[in-house]
Amino acid sequence: MQRCCENKRRREMGPSPSFSLALAGEGEKVRIVSCRRCGVLRERLLSMGIHIDDEIIVVQKQNGGAVLIEKRGSRYALGGGMAHKINVTRC
Repeated sequence: MQRCCENKRRREMGPSPSFSLALAGEGEKVRIVSCRRCGVLRERLLSMGIHIDDEIIVVQKQNGGAVLIEKRGSRYALGGGMAHKINVTRC
């Protein structure tokens, strides 16, 4: 029930602007909305169990754009190139 209301609220508010995962702050909860030029990248993310519309938390960031993310208790390290190609919105 709550998820349905959240989706309805998002539609009423309109789309929020997306930005690169590399720009998200530590501790920020974001939702994956798309990935640019991502044939191989999408397959790599799917093999890790990460899909479009998943909510993730940015645990740690590195200077080159590399990020450590968490999804449902599992942590994944993504390089700067990958993080720059993944577009997210704030939750």
